[in-house]
Amino acid sequence: MALPAARQSWRDRTLHGREATRIHDGDSLARHWRGVHRYSRPTLLIVALACATTLMVNAAPEERRARTAAHSTVPREVRALWVTRTSLVSPADVARVVRDAQRYGFNTLLVQVRGRGDAYFNESIEPRAESLAAQPTAFDPLEELIAAAHPLGLEVHAWISVNLAASATTLPTSRTHVVHAHPEWLMVPRALVATLGPIDPHRPEYVQRLAQWTRAHNRTVEGLFVSPIPVAAAAYTSEVVADLVRRYAVDGVHLDYIRYPNAEFDYSPAALDAFRAEMLPTLETETRTRLDTRREVAATAYADAFPDRWAAFRRARLTSLVEQLAGSVRTLRPNVLVSAAVIPDPREASDHRLQEWTVWLASGLVNVVCPMMYTSSAQRFAAQADLIREAAGAAVWAGIGAWQLSPAETVRRIDAARARRFAGVALFSYDSLAARRQAFLATVDRQAFQAATGGAPGSR
Repeated sequence: MALPAARQSWRDRTLHGREATRIHDGDSLARHWRGVHRYSRPTLLIVALACATTLMVNAAPEERRARTAAHSTVPREVRALWVTRTSLVSPADVARVVRDAQRYGFNTLLVQVRGRGDAYFNESIEPRAESLAAQPTAFDPLEELIAAAHPLGLEVHAWISVNLAASATTLPTSRTHVVHAHPEWLMVPRALVATLGPIDPHRPEYVQRLAQWTRAHNRTVEGLFVSPIPVAAAAYTSEVVADLVRRYAVDGVHLDYIRYPNAEFDYSPAALDAFRAEMLPTLETETRTRLDTRREVAATAYADAFPDRWAAFRRARLTSLVEQLAGSVRTLRPNVLVSAAVIPDPREASDHRLQEWTVWLASGLVNVVCPMMYTSSAQRFAAQADLIREAAGAAVWAGIGAWQLSPAETVRRIDAARARRFAGVALFSYDSLAARRQAFLATVDRQAFQAATGGAPGSR
């Protein structure tokens, strides 16, 4: 439910399935999870608002977890269900999600309340989702879902698409949307450096050409991404998340699409300028002069001259964004859990998406990772699970691509996750199961959830 709080701030079916074709196995050495500690770099505004709201907002999740602990000395297995924004567009949809989750044995809902730089909750910094246009403005999907879920013992985690900000097929209509308000923050592929470099980002053709290129490459690039590199862009995203956590009694924040589309991004003018500024103090005058001369005809001069540092710079800026987001959450409500949906293979994630999630976990920036293990092969799933166990330990919710599996195959994936002592599982997704949803979830509940607890339907 929404919580009364001070409000000061600026006023997005998903493409997870596509990841299945780009996630590979690999041999990779990664750091083990070494526990959790808190990171925060709060702004003065966040600190001031936190003092007024933290105790009130924290109460419900803490009490619920305390009741769980009192009845069992064994940590509760997380049985999560991803719920995309298409199931949040009416009160009836929201009620159905909660009813089915409770009926079929789930205890955690990962609810997509920021799909593409928009909001499925009220009075957000960002524009209200266009798919809610048919509903009264008083309809607040997140508030209604929390109000229905919490009395049933269901946790609600706000699923945030972090860097993916818009579809390239249908651009947002609101002029306050980040894509239109701050096109200078959008990631640019290397292939468009020469084309977009001379164009003012605020001219309409800048976004139009970027969207046109993205549509032509939609098998590998999901949409328009906001870069983690500009300081103002990171601050904006952090405030979006802080505003949500400040006002709603969510149990967790689930970070998704917190990555680069691939290693050919971000070559925007802002990103290239930031890298140059970071490199200058480390260079001899002669080197600076030579590179600046080269930069007059090739904007990528510094990135080309120092490819390893360029990759490390982009990884570090993404990690810094994770740190800012987690810090904003924990400053306001220290007990809210922070999770991240990640590419399963740590090497693939680091090299090709510049997503160093093993560092995030080892440093305590996130409490748990949710590797998107979307494969129809049981052998491949097992290999991925072994790799992830080595890299992350138990702080894992195994992401299972249920839409492409039978109920029996899904149960076997859950068993494989349990065999590796992962903290839980997450099924993708409630929406993608479509017409077979009821029978599918009933079978999973009976064969995986009830079988593990010896309980009645829906027992946790």
